[in-house]
Amino acid sequence: MTLIQLLEKCNKEIILEANDALTRAPLKHYQKTGMEENKIRLQTLYDFILKSIKKNNLLEVIKYAEQIARKRFISSYEIHEVQTAFNVLEEVIWRKIIQKLQPADVTKALRVISTVLGAGKESLANTYVTLASRMPAHSIDHSSLFAGTDGF
Repeated sequence: MTLIQLLEKCNKEIILEANDALTRAPLKHYQKTGMEENKIRLQTLYDFILKSIKKNNLLEVIKYAEQIARKRFISSYEIHEVQTAFNVLEEVIWRKIIQKLQPADVTKALRVISTVLGAGKESLANTYVTLASRMPAHSIDHSSLFAGTDGF
């Protein structure tokens, strides 16, 4: 079995396991969206991962990660929340690779998955940093420091 065959055959199982893991993580925004919406989101990410592998081209997952970063940033998701969604999917895929592929194929498959998801996570982080750098810096309200000591 090849990596692509494994990903196609185990698609539903991988998404369900990743969704369960995401549900257990204390992520404010993902808890609000609920399991069904999160399942759809994980499936979409999974589809872009698979497209990138099939086409042997990282642009599929990179463009999707940029798109997701913009959407989630605008919706006030913290970057660690979105990174966690990528990570739970990666962990489940890793487990399936180790369980289902022949030992001789495991190293290459893990390298491919790590490369594709690594490119996606890097793109996600870079987009978040770019968007955050455009936001005005918050300043501390120092007025109480200079209000005196009345009342103490």
